[in-house]
Amino acid sequence: MSRAEGRPTPGAGTAAEKGTVTATVGARTRTSPGAGTRRGADAETGGTAGGAVTARAGTGTGRAPSPLWTFGLFRSELLTTFRRWRTLALLGVLAAVPVLIGIAVRIETGDGSRAGGGGGEGPAFIAQITNNGLFLVFTALAATLPFFLPMAIGVVAGDAIAGEANAGTLRYLLVAPAGRTRLLLTKYATTMTFCLVATLMVAVSALLVGALLFPLGELTTISGTRIGFAEGLGRALLIALVVAASLTGVAALGLFVSTLTNSGIAAMATTVGLLVTVQILDQIPQLHALQPYFFSHYWLSFADLMRDPVYWDDLVRDLGLQGLYAAVFGSAAWARFTTKDIAA
Repeated sequence: MSRAEGRPTPGAGTAAEKGTVTATVGARTRTSPGAGTRRGADAETGGTAGGAVTARAGTGTGRAPSPLWTFGLFRSELLTTFRRWRTLALLGVLAAVPVLIGIAVRIETGDGSRAGGGGGEGPAFIAQITNNGLFLVFTALAATLPFFLPMAIGVVAGDAIAGEANAGTLRYLLVAPAGRTRLLLTKYATTMTFCLVATLMVAVSALLVGALLFPLGELTTISGTRIGFAEGLGRALLIALVVAASLTGVAALGLFVSTLTNSGIAAMATTVGLLVTVQILDQIPQLHALQPYFFSHYWLSFADLMRDPVYWDDLVRDLGLQGLYAAVFGSAAWARFTTKDIAA
């Protein structure tokens, strides 16, 4: 036998080896138990290095979240927010304010005297409660808007991001296919939903107490004209919506503060402290040039909805100012959150 016959064909052994290796790898790929499960678990829990990098970058798993998944995230946030004892306690306090006002007015006017006084603007609506219980809605909103409602919004907004970081759940939310922008928008939408629910809670509680303790019927507007009960009820609903919209700036401010710290308590305290500070500054006469730019300056302009015709100037200024605050602090929250290194 010649050397040519004994020498193996070039590349033949190599091809056979390659086929064996390929078959072996394919078999391992097909039969390796739990490989996909382990990879899925690592991606879900952030246990692998790739999962950790994903959490820092905030890009999720690379898959675009579906609208159904987005709705599921929003629904989950709503359930989480409204199941907390803190949230329920805040809503309970807000609902109790109209009850206390109604009982106090009822006791004060028990001897036939007139409650409060004044010309019918802002908290002076209290003078009209004995004539029509619907005015308790306007009085309760005027009483809760300067402090109670903003404080409740500040607590919820301040805890939105910082509370997740403090509990150690923020990183896992970001590993899911949400993305930081989508998660931030969901948090803001949840806070705004709480704004609406809290405002309606005050309005509905006041309407029920007013109907129980005082007569209902036609009511007199600030301009002196009389409108029917149905129209007055419609204006009460519109006032509640305007009050809720007036808190959009506070919600954006609280969300921005929430992105600056990992402590939910610190974020809530800072937001409430800023609210109190702005309220104090808005009462100092020497700062009259700056006061039209404070988010709380036009809050009580909702009383103009009780004029006939409605006076829209201050209402438009209020809503425009809230939109400006929401845009500025919402953008600041996005810029901070999308570049923040998430370690918890």
